[in-house]
Amino acid sequence: MRQRVLLLLLAFVTLPWLPLSAVAEKTLPAPSGEVLLTISGNIDFPNVGGQARFDREMLMAIAPTEIETRTPWHPDRGRYEGPLFREVLAAAGSRSDRVRVRALNDYEAEIPLSDLHDYDVILAMSRNGSPMKIREFGPLFVLYPFDGHPELLNESVRFRSVWHVVHIYAP
Repeated sequence: MRQRVLLLLLAFVTLPWLPLSAVAEKTLPAPSGEVLLTISGNIDFPNVGGQARFDREMLMAIAPTEIETRTPWHPDRGRYEGPLFREVLAAAGSRSDRVRVRALNDYEAEIPLSDLHDYDVILAMSRNGSPMKIREFGPLFVLYPFDGHPELLNESVRFRSVWHVVHIYAP
């Protein structure tokens, strides 16, 4: 009984967008649209086999956040929208201290979770109100808030700012 109460408390505190039945069963709802992101590895809330798969609607329901910033790859300041990266990992029940992010072209970068707690890093899904297409760094782009934190303008963070994100592995 005590474990069930703690699980329900966890649902109210960290995963308010999930149905309680999904939390109690340790699964996410199945995506109803095109899968944009798959998270695998050390996770507690899979929804397809041992993976957590998310469509656009599921992702936008998780801590939607807006960042206005310049990037090293764009000549002008943009308004980016997407879920907080750390909250997407929490929704999958990731228990790792780092993740490996993979792009469509198989480029991979390791990101320490400390980055995601120190900064409001998002998985950008739209830029200036339009969904990000593949030729525009989409469908998902690991975006750091560069303008507010000049210390982020370094080679390590640039390599972690993966675009065309399709998979995250939590070791």
